[in-house]
Amino acid sequence: MPDHPPTEDGSWRHQLGSPDFPPDPDRYHLYVGLFCPFAHRVILTRQLKGLQQFLPMSIVKPFPKEGGGWRFPATNDEYPGSTIDHLFHSRFLHDVYHRSDPKYEGKYSVPMLWDKKTNQIVNNESEDIMRMLNTVSNQFLPPENTAQRELNFYPPDLKHHIDDINSWMMPNLNYGVYKAGFATIQESYDENCRIVFTTLDRLESQLSSHPKNIYILGHRITEVDLKLYTTIVRFDTIYQQHFKLMIGSIRHNYPFLHRWLKHMYWKVAGVKETTDFKHIKENYSKSHAGINPRAITPLGPEPYVEAWTEEDESWKRESE
Repeated sequence: MPDHPPTEDGSWRHQLGSPDFPPDPDRYHLYVGLFCPFAHRVILTRQLKGLQQFLPMSIVKPFPKEGGGWRFPATNDEYPGSTIDHLFHSRFLHDVYHRSDPKYEGKYSVPMLWDKKTNQIVNNESEDIMRMLNTVSNQFLPPENTAQRELNFYPPDLKHHIDDINSWMMPNLNYGVYKAGFATIQESYDENCRIVFTTLDRLESQLSSHPKNIYILGHRITEVDLKLYTTIVRFDTIYQQHFKLMIGSIRHNYPFLHRWLKHMYWKVAGVKETTDFKHIKENYSKSHAGINPRAITPLGPEPYVEAWTEEDESWKRESE
């Protein structure tokens, strides 16, 4: 038996910073997929906190998933943006999971945090990993990295507001797009599609009622912005068409969310660099045969994210 087996639902929920998993340098490794919005939020946390050299990553290919699950390229050049398994040179992600628990039969998901010292999984729940990197990771950072050490995506004075937004945004939007997209009967699709757009309306109202807010909760970026970004940046580019979310688009129907998205993508250093539209679009279009049996990846929209304009810059100067 592994020292720290998964929970009954197939997830590992151990904590970085606990006695069993101290934040030692050169001890942990991150497994991700650039296509996955839940892995993307962890990649964003790692990037914005400046942890790239302290927490290396191995990146699975966006497709195919059939015939063994998520897999690694044979070389780093096979599929741009994906990497070999830097630790074990595994072919499939499930091979890494089975190193932690040979009897594991659950989902082989990303993100996943690996402990190189004890050769086992620490955690594969994205919110847990985000929050661990947000706080415990400061011990990896040199004292001179003041801005990154002070950056807190879950600050005590905003926890109540963050938890409140998470309570409805996560089930109704972040997961809601999947509930609509994978619906197998019309009634389920109709219900969940409406819920997605009702939630977008609520977020638009949150921003429009505080027009000088640069981020969702004011002038500080929080985990709400990271979680929302990884869904919204995928919305017009793939979710709208692929998941039949045709009631509206971010760029045409949600002006405040649209400006927020443009600011996140163009003005928050490191966000654009973590966003790979080739991985995103080819994952969804080439991995869901029940939705897109011919696996044709649609073109557009052009551009994927519209430009940050002088008008936008003027608004930001006045808001700061």
